[in-house]
Amino acid sequence: MQNIVILAGNIGQNPEVRSTQSGTKITNFTLATSRPRLSEGRVMRDENGYRVMDTEWHRITCFNGLGKTVAEHCEKGMKVLVHGRIHYTKWTDATGTDRYGCEIIAEKVDFLSRPKSAENENPELVDRDDEIPF
Repeated sequence: MQNIVILAGNIGQNPEVRSTQSGTKITNFTLATSRPRLSEGRVMRDENGYRVMDTEWHRITCFNGLGKTVAEHCEKGMKVLVHGRIHYTKWTDATGTDRYGCEIIAEKVDFLSRPKSAENENPELVDRDDEIPF
């Protein structure tokens, strides 16, 4: 049996870091994924001819080293690829009502775009000694 999820999308807000009482670092962020809306098997279009998209939001949780890397290098709007697993939680709120939640526990996060702060860096400053001249 497997519990595997792979999501590619845009980060919805800058990652937030917190620590547990035992010192475990937890980093959270939201991820937006989109797909075209279908009607009778065909992609729906708006009045201007653009595809109508359905967006879903996912809560992503990273622990320790992965969380540190995400917190240091990711920001709102970046495109990332998240490999992880689905985790469901249940709790009782202050009124005694059972509540349920779902999150993705990330095991790997690949950066598909650079942070906005790095996009304006001079590309000539990149070390290219490993390139093979032709």
